[in-house]
Amino acid sequence: MSELEWLAMARHGESIGNVAWRTAEAGRREEIDIGLRDPDVPLSDTGRRQAKALGRWLAAMPPDERPTVVYSSPYVRAAETARIALAEIGDLPIRLDERLRDRENGVLYALTWRGIAARFPDEMARKRLTGKFYYRPPGGESWADVALRLRSALSDIQRDHPGGRVLVVAHDAVVVLTRYIVERLTEQDVLEIERTLVPNASLTLWARKDGELRLVTSNSTGHLDAADLPV
Repeated sequence: MSELEWLAMARHGESIGNVAWRTAEAGRREEIDIGLRDPDVPLSDTGRRQAKALGRWLAAMPPDERPTVVYSSPYVRAAETARIALAEIGDLPIRLDERLRDRENGVLYALTWRGIAARFPDEMARKRLTGKFYYRPPGGESWADVALRLRSALSDIQRDHPGGRVLVVAHDAVVVLTRYIVERLTEQDVLEIERTLVPNASLTLWARKDGELRLVTSNSTGHLDAADLPV
């Protein structure tokens, strides 16, 4: 990844799915009341304000330090975050890439941990045996599966934008697994990192130093704090 000047990963702003998940957890429910395909889940009002704050952070950068190209997951919550943020700095096109989509949970989609334990106890046991990184739910993806497609996407970005400053707007799993790839982490390393929540609309940034991309900041929310927004 040494050809890029810097690479930044932003998680999408708060979605109505995030809100529904918190409601389900607080109510000790088995299922998240969302009623949408995962690709179609939009931002909440708070998420839109977070996206705007991200855009203001970008606008405050000197023009010669701003992103030269922006990629996004095609999922509505990510693409909407990218569009709102980029409206603050002008006409920079957004390149949608399905390899940046969220991890697919298959039959476990829209279930809380309580719901999974109640409806798919065999899957809970299989996950414990296989381990979180390699466990693949029926019809879904493992973390290793996501890393495989993400390696392909990052390789293409590196090839197509030598010397570029690249912003990617995606999902928490994509942010964490980009750290796994760029920083050459182990399975144990990435699972320890994953224990810390990636806040909505947060930024993780790597910059080139000594020929390699090196982590500058992870899960940064200063732009949200400045706007007095929740993280």
